[in-house]
Amino acid sequence: MTRKPPLLTLPILEGRHELTITRLKRGEESFTLHYRITPPLPESGDEPPVLPVLKAVDDLGNEYDDRGGAYGTHPDGTCTDGSLSGHPSPHPDTSSLRIRITLLRGGREMSYDMTLGVRP
Repeated sequence: MTRKPPLLTLPILEGRHELTITRLKRGEESFTLHYRITPPLPESGDEPPVLPVLKAVDDLGNEYDDRGGAYGTHPDGTCTDGSLSGHPSPHPDTSSLRIRITLLRGGREMSYDMTLGVRP
């Protein structure tokens, strides 16, 4: 099976990690953004956990709110795999989403903006 190329890759957390958006899936009532972070985020220890939060606006001006997500270390230990959901589902005429992912960690906020194409 051929793996699809990532939608977007960018450095995060002061360049110590890389965020790769692997898929944007549209559902009936929401959409889900799938991502990978390398190296993996720490799950315990001295560093506080990271809480990702999503906000989005489409090219038609519609706003989308965070509906939660989940993440965890990939079974091979090489990365963190996760997903974030937004609500509602993008309007059928939407062609792009401007997405802001804010990572909350130990009282600090680090935001990353990106634009992704949306397929019908």
